[in-house]
Amino acid sequence: MLECGHDRAPFGEPMCSHMRSVREPWLKYIKWYTGVGLEAELVCESCAEERSDGQSTSVGLVCEECFENITSEFCYPVRTGGKPEIRVRADSFNTSLTETSIPKECGSVVDLAPIEADNVSVWLLLAESGDIYRFDAVEQVAIKVASSNVPLESDREPWAGRVLRRRLHASRSGEFVAVVNDYGRYGEIIDLGSGDVTLLLDGDEYHPNTVPFSFAFAEQGNRILAIHRTAWNRLDISDAATGELLTDRGPTSYQGKVRPEHYLDYFHGALYLSPSGKNILNDGWVWHPVGVPVIWSVERWLVDNVWESEDGPTKKNVCARDYYWDHGFVWLNDNTLAVAGIGDDDELMIDGVRIIDIEEGKAGHWRSDRSWAKEIMTFPGPAGKFFAADNCLYSSDDTGLSRWDFKAGVRTGYLKDFSPTHHHRSAGELVQVKDGQLIRWSTTET
Repeated sequence: MLECGHDRAPFGEPMCSHMRSVREPWLKYIKWYTGVGLEAELVCESCAEERSDGQSTSVGLVCEECFENITSEFCYPVRTGGKPEIRVRADSFNTSLTETSIPKECGSVVDLAPIEADNVSVWLLLAESGDIYRFDAVEQVAIKVASSNVPLESDREPWAGRVLRRRLHASRSGEFVAVVNDYGRYGEIIDLGSGDVTLLLDGDEYHPNTVPFSFAFAEQGNRILAIHRTAWNRLDISDAATGELLTDRGPTSYQGKVRPEHYLDYFHGALYLSPSGKNILNDGWVWHPVGVPVIWSVERWLVDNVWESEDGPTKKNVCARDYYWDHGFVWLNDNTLAVAGIGDDDELMIDGVRIIDIEEGKAGHWRSDRSWAKEIMTFPGPAGKFFAADNCLYSSDDTGLSRWDFKAGVRTGYLKDFSPTHHHRSAGELVQVKDGQLIRWSTTET
């Protein structure tokens, strides 16, 4: 017999007696992690306060009908408490760092991007002045290659802590760069061979302060492509060398009562290409603010269906989280994603990762008939920026760098006070710029 008095199967997390007995709205409750895996219990605020003071509070299970009734009709969640279990395995782990001074003529570096075609540590640096330098961290030589004049948009108000910042993107071999304003509207593509601007970027004025500027370089044969936002709900592909629009299609916006056939009600966010460039992830959101990252095929978009980014057959939802987007993502391989955050609401989110298989999935739901990718693994711990190398997941937050075995769900290494922001995949390095130094850590040494 369950605590609700029904002779049925138990459902959901155990809950405190105050929640089980409440019969009028609204009792606030906390999802309390017990320290055993991801096990949690639901307790009211008074019980949570007792637990914080070291006292024990009892909980009990109820049936599905009672659980749904209590949590939807009489109680609502406000936060999390306790801590989940973070599993650790003592594997060998490299803790040595290499510090390389950035030449003083570069000034203050606001962003950097790797030249992936080089198997050594060669970077492009964006200075606060707008100057762009090619920096060989091994030879410790910096050469000015271009200068950017993207508008500063200094009058733009931050939204939810998202302060406008200058961002640098580079093509794989470093032929082109894009300088954009994350949480802003403008950017430009520069040919580093000539120093010329080949395309002015404009991401539209409708809520750009909610998302990083949507941009990614891609390749098709010998052609360098730029994927970029041209309106809040529209992405395009252009030729980086000429600025030619390759995804011309008509209308993606409207005024009046009749929507265009392929109209997309979606705010495009940060873009992440899979390792081969086959697929793309878009970390955007929909109103009323729900982060809904989506994926689709870049090749099909470019070759077969100009509407693929709106409603093409390869498009899938990854997950949906209230008020939660613009956090860690990384492709572990062309078919597998690591997604930061465990939970479905920003107020109930805990640090951790969801491993997603984009090939598997389920039928559409939640305001869409689009299919959904499949979550195959979840474990607590990873936080901050995500990177992937040598079949491992890396997370970088304010405390340091962690390495994770994402198949076993355990942390296998930790380096305190090193918080890398960028990954040079071909050189096998994670790096951080700090106090005029490029601090480098090798992913290939153990």
